[in-house]
Amino acid sequence: MTNADALARTIEFLAGARNLVVMTGAGMSKESGVPTFREALTGLWSRYDPMELATPEAFGRNPALVFQWYFERWRLARDVDPHPGHLALTGMAGRFGRFTIITQNVDGLHQRSGATEVIELHGSLEAFRCVGDGHAWHPDRYEAPAAGESIAA
Repeated sequence: MTNADALARTIEFLAGARNLVVMTGAGMSKESGVPTFREALTGLWSRYDPMELATPEAFGRNPALVFQWYFERWRLARDVDPHPGHLALTGMAGRFGRFTIITQNVDGLHQRSGATEVIELHGSLEAFRCVGDGHAWHPDRYEAPAAGESIAA
């Protein structure tokens, strides 16, 4: 089957759909400049140990380091824009009775492209939560050090 044939079959299938769910992951945001986690040479886990940054135990050992890690990721995501793929998905929404995006991404780029029904499987960098009572707050309320400057004591 050629690419043209596959595209024609996809268009035919979608034309008959009333509702659509689209699932996305790290590859979706890569084109906007958000690094993935698992790529061998450029993925975040090729440079950082996930056990030191992405577990409740890591936060318990060094909350300042873990907070800085997530804050820097939020800052990076804030400074990039949705790419044409995000916009294409958002543009499809009006063609279906219900259009839902389920994403593993935490960067908010689907919402910033205009998508309104987004399920974020791994949470969001847009809503940090207090470990004590679960109270959410937006990271732009934090007066952060300059990029590269450590908040750890």
